[in-house]
Amino acid sequence: MLLRRTLLSAAIAAVSAMALPAFAAEISGAGATFPYPIYAKWAEAYKAKSGTSMNYQSIGSGGGIKQIEAKTVDFGASDMPLKPDDLDKNGLQQFPMVMGGVVPVVNLAGIKPGEIKLDGKTLAGIYLGTITKWNDPAVAALNAGVALPDKAIASVHRSDGSGTNFIFTHYLSSVDADFKAKIGENTSVEFPGGLGGKGNEGVAALVTRTDGAIGYVEYAYALQNKMTFTQIKNHDGAFVSPNAQTFQAAAANADWSKAPGFYLLLTDQPGKESWPITGATFILMHKKQDKPDTAKEVLSFFDWAYHNGGQLAEQLDYVPMPAAVIAAVEASWKSIAGADGKPVWAGHAS
Repeated sequence: MLLRRTLLSAAIAAVSAMALPAFAAEISGAGATFPYPIYAKWAEAYKAKSGTSMNYQSIGSGGGIKQIEAKTVDFGASDMPLKPDDLDKNGLQQFPMVMGGVVPVVNLAGIKPGEIKLDGKTLAGIYLGTITKWNDPAVAALNAGVALPDKAIASVHRSDGSGTNFIFTHYLSSVDADFKAKIGENTSVEFPGGLGGKGNEGVAALVTRTDGAIGYVEYAYALQNKMTFTQIKNHDGAFVSPNAQTFQAAAANADWSKAPGFYLLLTDQPGKESWPITGATFILMHKKQDKPDTAKEVLSFFDWAYHNGGQLAEQLDYVPMPAAVIAAVEASWKSIAGADGKPVWAGHAS
């Protein structure tokens, strides 16, 4: 009897050991800090449902692109979409996951959220270093009735390669020729001065502890840190505050069907309610997969997020992708295949 029990216990232990990997699957990704708050929420909810964990390194879009190119992660994440030629060159595929806004935030005593108004040219002047005081005539002209202090502006920027940098500098380059010529748009640019912080977290921390500071962060970070955001004058000349409605308004006219490789930018969109510094964030994966089972787990996670994560996204003021875009994205996943040429993902389980 004792021998039987011992053999039975050993058999159960062996079966449990064999089954364990199915319940302890882990997928890895790295990149943009812009979507980190929602990816963390999705990962928590998905693990509770499926047992699969998602390890995501919030290191900036530049790092995410490098890591997926080097195949050190299962997926990369970038707020700067790669152009079709760059995707082809590296055997990559990209798709938009969620949309949100980049928000200027300030640290000025007595100033409430949304009380300061800026336009693109004034914001560009601050980051070019030509507007150096909060009571500068250019700022004062936009803020009649606001008691602006005679205080130096401490501009804070991203020090790492980031998609937040790209969205912000793409917007300023679109509305100010001087900024475009002297600084330009990219994930990493040379600002003439100011303080540099790593990640949205680093910029938020620097702005919070620096009197007279202005910086730019993804909206979820502004909310989480109770930061004082500014209004921005948009493409149609209206001053708008950042929120889900103004991000949705900017995204409303986006025609993803005409965007090869889903390459589309949402800055300075028309519409009286459009937030002008809106952007999508993208996932990057290799078309040819060395680990097809892992790639299937990755796509299953993002499929779940598309179809079940919209409410969580909205709670953090991100804008979920429209149903038509999700359908187009999931159709494009057929080109992600294993070494045998077979697609790794079988389709959405309804």
